Amino acid sequence: MRLTANALTKRYDEFELSIPDLTVEPGTALGLVGNNGAGKTTFLRLVLDLIRADDGQVRLDGDDVASAFDWKTRTGSYLGPSFLIDFLTPDEYWHFVGQTYDLSEAEVDERLTQFADFYVDEPIGETTKYIRDLSTGNKNKAGLVAALLPAPDLLVFDEPFASLDPRSQIQLKELLQARRGDTTMLVSSHDLGHVTDVSDRIAILEGGEIVRDEPTDPDTLEDLTTYFAEAIRPKETTPADA
Repeated sequence: MRLTANALTKRYDEFELSIPDLTVEPGTALGLVGNNGAGKTTFLRLVLDLIRADDGQVRLDGDDVASAFDWKTRTGSYLGPSFLIDFLTPDEYWHFVGQTYDLSEAEVDERLTQFADFYVDEPIGETTKYIRDLSTGNKNKAGLVAALLPAPDLLVFDEPFASLDPRSQIQLKELLQARRGDTTMLVSSHDLGHVTDVSDRIAILEGGEIVRDEPTDPDTLEDLTTYFAEAIRPKETTPADA
């Protein structure tokens, strides 16, 4: 799925997200990095039509997300626990999500088998705990599985590695890497290593603007680490500044 953002603006009291022009080609994984409040989640919410832009638009395969519907049946997303239905068990939730994508119970059961090693709190197909009673990590895993379940053309994740144990982080990374080239992905994360590993491009947001957008290469992680480290170092003063 091809994503474009044109003259996109979202204003809050003391913050403005401004993206003049952005294109993500089909099958490309775009990683979004930046400090808290940089605008990453705001951008993802605009992509998913969870909030409305003040100006401009986001288009998916040419359709404005604010007025079209078809893209929703081809998109999987998880931006946090608010996406969950906490009075259901994971199995019940996954089957509910499957129904929204016109998947039969048998199709859902078959697709869930690929996540058996990722979601290990209870055997898939035999979950009895309500989502509200799960640990934060297992809640997130339930949401991530639901997003991946329909094999969508677009995946949108906000901090997908948060609260996952190391083993699950590695497994999630492998699940996402396996979809590169076939699925357009937007992945926001504070984990510079993992987001670099799953992305074809990395965009850095600062103060609501994309200040860098470059393809990943073997030096990307080191470059990102240096970029953010330099931002917190005190600037040296020169005699002229004194």
